[in-house]
Amino acid sequence: MCADTPEYKDTLNLPKTDFPMRAGLPKREPEWLARWEKIGIYDRLREKAEGRKPFVLHDGPPYANGNLHIGHALNKTLKDFIVRSQQMMGRDARYIPGWDCHGLPIEWKIEEQYRKKGKNKDDVNVVDFRQECRKFAEGWIDIQRKEFKRLGITGTWENPYLTMDFHAERVIAEEFMKFLMNGTLYQGSKPVMWSPVEKTALAEAEIEYHDHKSHTIWVPFEITEFYPRTYVEGTGDPTKDAALLEAHETADRARQQELLSAKVVIWTTTPWTIPSNRAVAFNRAINYGLYEVTKTPDECWASVGDLYIIADKLAAEVLQKARLEPGMYVRRSAVTDDELDTMTLAHPFRGIDNANGFWDYDVPMIDGDHVTDDAGTGFVHTAPSHGADDYECFVKRNWLDRMTHNVGEESEFLPHVPLFAGLQVFDRKGKEGKANRAVMDKLIEVGGLLARGQVKHSYPHSWRSKAPVIFRNTPQWFASVDKPVNDGQDDYGKTIRERALTSIDQLVKWTPISGRNRLYSMIEARPDWVLSRQRAWGVPLTCFTKKGALPTDDDFLLRDPAVNARIVEAFEAEGADVWYMDGAKERFLGNDYNPEDYDQVFDVLDVWFDSGSTHAFVLRDREDGAADGIADLYLEGTDQHRGWFHSSMLQACGTKGRAPYRGVLTHGFTLDEKGNKMSKSLGNTVSPEDVTKQYGADILRLWVAQSDYTADLRIGPEILKGVADSYRRLRNTMRYMLGALNGFTEADRIEAKDMPELERYVLHRLAELDHVVRKGYDAYDFQGVFQQLFNFCTVELSAFYFDIRKDALYCDGDTLRRRSARTVMDILFHRLTTWLAPILVFTMEDVWLERFPGEDSSVHLIDIPATPKDWLDTPLAEKWTKVRRARRVVTAALEIQRTDKVIGASLEAAPVVHIDDATTLKALKSVAFDDICITSGMALTADPAPAEAFRLPEIEGIGVVFEKADGEKCQRCWKILPDVGTHTHAGTCKRCDDALS
Repeated sequence: MCADTPEYKDTLNLPKTDFPMRAGLPKREPEWLARWEKIGIYDRLREKAEGRKPFVLHDGPPYANGNLHIGHALNKTLKDFIVRSQQMMGRDARYIPGWDCHGLPIEWKIEEQYRKKGKNKDDVNVVDFRQECRKFAEGWIDIQRKEFKRLGITGTWENPYLTMDFHAERVIAEEFMKFLMNGTLYQGSKPVMWSPVEKTALAEAEIEYHDHKSHTIWVPFEITEFYPRTYVEGTGDPTKDAALLEAHETADRARQQELLSAKVVIWTTTPWTIPSNRAVAFNRAINYGLYEVTKTPDECWASVGDLYIIADKLAAEVLQKARLEPGMYVRRSAVTDDELDTMTLAHPFRGIDNANGFWDYDVPMIDGDHVTDDAGTGFVHTAPSHGADDYECFVKRNWLDRMTHNVGEESEFLPHVPLFAGLQVFDRKGKEGKANRAVMDKLIEVGGLLARGQVKHSYPHSWRSKAPVIFRNTPQWFASVDKPVNDGQDDYGKTIRERALTSIDQLVKWTPISGRNRLYSMIEARPDWVLSRQRAWGVPLTCFTKKGALPTDDDFLLRDPAVNARIVEAFEAEGADVWYMDGAKERFLGNDYNPEDYDQVFDVLDVWFDSGSTHAFVLRDREDGAADGIADLYLEGTDQHRGWFHSSMLQACGTKGRAPYRGVLTHGFTLDEKGNKMSKSLGNTVSPEDVTKQYGADILRLWVAQSDYTADLRIGPEILKGVADSYRRLRNTMRYMLGALNGFTEADRIEAKDMPELERYVLHRLAELDHVVRKGYDAYDFQGVFQQLFNFCTVELSAFYFDIRKDALYCDGDTLRRRSARTVMDILFHRLTTWLAPILVFTMEDVWLERFPGEDSSVHLIDIPATPKDWLDTPLAEKWTKVRRARRVVTAALEIQRTDKVIGASLEAAPVVHIDDATTLKALKSVAFDDICITSGMALTADPAPAEAFRLPEIEGIGVVFEKADGEKCQRCWKILPDVGTHTHAGTCKRCDDALS
């Protein structure tokens, strides 16, 4: 809409703004960051929020050892959405960013540097080594902090929390010593996942699974003892009973002789564990058979007459692996579980030369529910030092004295193991060593192999070195999850497991709810927590053990509050390095104990214990933490159900009796556009830095807001182009409002009750949206919030309200209609900028400052405005729903005429609209429906629509007959009206003539 003549064009109230169409975000965003830092915006928010109800989102600490990836950006952006939206809805929303600083990845980097210089870590003073690790972490913290801030993340960046701060190290040690004092800490010897490359135990959270090719072997175990259980039911006749008993005993002797000639076949994918075999397990629910070899092919390790016991379901497959086809063997009989139960086997290396009787022990048959006939042979080779199920079978029978210690920290057979000493399962690079093949060769040599092969399967690897791990029995420190915690905090259970499960069900809100089920099942089934790591960079297990005492003895662990107090005091002042300094033992034990009587533990804590303790030194101890030490929300990726959510739950349940959080939100992983996992080798990664350089951080933030974070999220060039297009459309809406509001003052404001219906309808929609936005932000539904706001801006504002009111805004004089429209524009401005500020932090600041410049001005210091209840007007909304439906039919009819070039613009039309429904007709007649449809005229009638009338199938009862408008075109507003040219100002309609007058 624009005047035809220059003199009239100058009389229009056209939008005026310097707000650019092109955002220039990559260049301008750093300027806003500098401005926020200059005005101290985070501290000002804390001052403003004093006295408000706190909202504490506790930051899960990223690891300080590399540049940010897109998953980091997703995580931190979601957190920022929450903190900012809660703040703008009236809470005191605090955010303390933190970093995880201890642990193997950093230690590994320093070791790599040493290796390049030809140095050996073990030759370096441990305190010096730890200082290098600290310096390495500090460097990456500075880099990551800048990268996070570049994304527009708000928080206490100048005062974050670090797990390597002296106070943090003190509290971590203090929290560990609570386990020491409450009776849940113990030293045990059990198989743990062990990395031969990194030479340390690993927790489940440090494991990832990859395809791996393993050797498979089928090994027959000779039966050395078998005692049939003879039972004869008497007849009452002594003579008959004696004869019956003799017959059974004869049969039993024959059966005994038969089975003593047989062998039990096991299958394993870890040949290297055979030297540590101590039992063979079966399942009473499986059917087993005795199979005799009747014929053999060439190159077969079986012989005619061999007898093998195998699960019936698997027998054909097993014997085929031994190159025995059907017809080369027969099933002689079933083998009962009672028979298996009385068998004793011989180790395959029993009596082997040059072993000095190392394997000359009995191998019992044991029953176990973990044995299946889905694969293998129906029997499980049991090495309790190298498998979780194997270990539990021995615990159940109190056979821990039969555990083996045959494999060292580099996965090498230890010197006492005959024939194989020094051979490794995996070498220092994670490649296969010589152990597997040596064991197989020896089995072949002694006739102890029935078949062999290879299988590709999912196998545990260290998530840091990417090398395969082994199960290895080592002395480790554990926190019992089922032993009663002696701390008097039993409101939610007596044990860590009970407290955790109760917390999950009663104290925590899960978003999405599937997170509850996942963590619950993990806690429900998890073993005791392995706390110790055999490394140097971390918080040590600050405890002492008595020399000569057994781990089961009451005095094995020194539990003395005075000793503990000296340790924490020293850690607070000097950090955890003090534990490794000369004279540390004497210093901490003091005068009450003889240092020669105690050993100092030098293992370091699992880093998950570090991060699991953050609730204590962040939420509890900081002034800007949480008054009760409990966070409103923990937010991380779904992998943290086995990581930070998990360890924080266990740690807090062991020290404070309950979960450290009231809410847990989880998001998915980031994938490329095709749904593939991102990988540098595939070249499909998207780095936050690249996105901010090309588009700006607000585009990355908008991608997060438009995505369903509860599932895996896709990102790539085409997706980002789509996001940028959405951004441009939204920016244009804001730009239009800025132009329309040029010169608006409080003197122009109109009360809602005095406004035309259309404005009051828009206020009604704002009231509805305010409820939707607040509810959505509270539910962390950012996708829902943005979709609602985007649709409102593009459909209800740009394509409806703005389109209709352009005429009044441009062409009206100082009318109630124009002032009302500008008042609504002002209301829209304040709500849209604050509603969108948590998401588009830079753009909404740009929009705000365009209208309200000033040294201390910022949209982020503003709360979302309260919405008057009387804006909600349901009857009015129902009426305008009818009006908008009718408008759709009219505009669709006119679009056909425009496409056919019958008209150039809708103002050339004055259609006849036929309406069947009387209520709708009344509604349309009560409003300026021609203005709403942007036509110069309109006829509304209840007459039936003629056949040629335009209709929309989805909107019944409305037909439109096109007619051209009568009259002349107003040279100022372009409406075609009969009165044009009859007024004082030439070529104008009455409205424009009044405006010019």
